This record gives sequence, structure tokens and C-alpha cells, in this order.
Amino acid sequence: MQEVALFNLEPILRLLLLAAVVAMGPLAWVWLRHRHHDVPQRVHHLTALTLFLCFDLVLFGSFTRLSDSGLGCPDWPGCYGYMSPLGAGEAIEAAQSAMPTGPVTLSKAWIEMIHRYLAMTVGVLILTLAVFSWKRDRTLWAWPTLTLVWVCVQGAFGALTVTMKLFPAIVSLHLLGGMLLLVLLLIQLLRQRHALWAESRLALPSSVRWWLMATVGLLLVQVVMGAWVSSNYAVMACDTYPKCQGAWWPEMNFDKGFELWRHLGVDGLGEALPFQALTAIHFVHRWHAVPVALLLLWSAFLLHKHGLTLQAKGLWLVLLLQFITGVSNAVLGWPLLAALLHTASAAGLLMLLSWSLGITESRSSRHIATTFSRPD
Repeated sequence: MQEVALFNLEPILRLLLLAAVVAMGPLAWVWLRHRHHDVPQRVHHLTALTLFLCFDLVLFGSFTRLSDSGLGCPDWPGCYGYMSPLGAGEAIEAAQSAMPTGPVTLSKAWIEMIHRYLAMTVGVLILTLAVFSWKRDRTLWAWPTLTLVWVCVQGAFGALTVTMKLFPAIVSLHLLGGMLLLVLLLIQLLRQRHALWAESRLALPSSVRWWLMATVGLLLVQVVMGAWVSSNYAVMACDTYPKCQGAWWPEMNFDKGFELWRHLGVDGLGEALPFQALTAIHFVHRWHAVPVALLLLWSAFLLHKHGLTLQAKGLWLVLLLQFITGVSNAVLGWPLLAALLHTASAAGLLMLLSWSLGITESRSSRHIATTFSRPD
């Protein structure tokens, strides 16, 4: 790959303008479609649409990584200093001629830039939601503001993903950041709904809510491990199931595999990462999934028991999809569709748990609130 300045801010204003113009599409669509509703309700619908686009962004980010397009444009925020691959055609052609199977091709450049366009569009919509919250309802400003701050952090991770040449720790944090952004938008949506329609939250035993939160925590650990597998290209290190390489305990190197601060494909000393390290990465992710799955199954049972049947059924179905796609990734040679659905189902599990927590409250909290609100 030819040398290019990693940061080139020359096209930044044009890219921001493009993102603002593209964001006007969903904004205008929501405003016209719900023109008979008041502004808070339209903001609520805009939040729902932004959540949907953010989910698409997470999946497209996964597609960008899986298609080896993460360095399709090796600088940031543009492509060889241009706002699109059209202007960078000569540089892309030169890089592709030098390395025909390398990271820079015209198709990979477009995949990478479309990912950036979508990310900036989602960022503009999140900024719009924050501005509405500051101007119209300051009782709900905290979550939109936190979401805005986090999308900026996520943008920084995206820039570092490119400029640090797919550094595995940064790529993993970038995926985790996308998942957390989904949760923040979902919480924002649920709080808006609660404020608009004064919906009462379902009371759950404190033990159930603590169980759900523990499940969320362990699920996030599994998401990070999955990102670590993907960012190190360790999926095919175990190509059989349930055994790995035909053994229950294959040869592994945990020290090298979980050395976090290193470049892609090498250890901290710059030496080639041994295959046993990739095996350790895959093995840990695979078997950590077992307690996570058990927690999710029990969480679904508890939700069904306490009347949240929709969320419970959703957990059961999405967990089944997560299992099928996880096994398919290993035994079928990491097919693109299975890999994308694996990411989507992980996001789905996280959102279902967050949804369940967002529409419920602890019975002890409700009792305290009722006690203090009772007239003397």
C-alpha cells in the first residue's frame, strides 16, 4: 500500500455537509409522515428511526470488517484526501495495481466510505435529537446528551481503527461502542414513551432485575470476546463443533492470544502470532458462551413468569439464532450471512434485555415511592 497521510481533514467540511443533507431525508420523512402529531411525538418517532439506522450501521460496520474493507480508504475521514472514491480513483488504481489482492480496491473503498457516510448521518440525527431535548424538554436532556457524547467517542474509535491499521483492541472497542450506542438510543426511546403516554413500569422483584443486569454484564463480556475473535481473524481456528480441531482441549497459547496491546497478526514483540494463540481466542469465546446462554435462558423464563412474554419469546428465538450462526461460522467456513446474523443476534439479545429493564422497576422502589407520595 502506498504511503498516505493517515489524517487528512481537507474534505471534512464537505463530508459533514453531505451527512447533513442525507440526514434531512429521514428527518423530513418523519416530520411529514407525522405532521398531525405534536413535536415531542415526532421526536419520539425520529428516535425510533435513528435507532433503526444505528442498528443498520452496526451491521454495515460488521460487513465492512468481514469483507476486508476496513482499510479500503487508508486515511481518515475521506479517501486519499477526497470526499469519495470518485476523486481518489487514480490513487486507488495505483494501490490496487501494486497489491491486486491487497486492502485497497475500488469496491472496498466504496464499502468503507458508505460506512462512514452512514455513521456521520446517524451522528447528525443524534445531534438533532439532543438539540430538540435541550430546547423543548430539559427533563429528558441527560440521555440524548450522553448519546451525543458517546457517538463522538465512537467516531474517534472509527478513526483510530483506520489510522492504527485495524489494531485488534481498537476494532473490538469500536464494535462494543456500537452496541452501547444502540442501548443508549433504546433507553432514550423508552424514556420518551414513558413521558409522552405516562405508561407505568411493570414492577419486578429486585432479585429478577439484578439477575437481568448481571446477564447484561456477562453478555457484554461475550460481545467483546466475539469482537476479539473477529478482529484477530480467529474464527477458523476451531473448525469443528463441539470439539476444537477434533480435541476437547487443543494446544493453545493464552498469553499470546490475550496480549491486548499489539498490532494485527503479531505479538507485542512484533513477531508473528502463533496459531495456538488464535485457537485460545476462539476456544475461550466458544466456552464462555455456555454460561451466557444459561443465564439468558433463565432470564427468559423469569420474564415469561412475570408477564413479559414478548421479551421472553424474543430472547429464546434470538438465542437460538445466535447458536445456529455461531456454529455455522466455524463448521461452514465463516459464511458472510451467518457472520452478519451472528452480530445482529448479539445486538438483538442486548436490546431485548435492555428493553426489559427499561420498562420495569424494582418492587421495593415502587413501594418506597408510594410510601412517600401517600398523604398524611
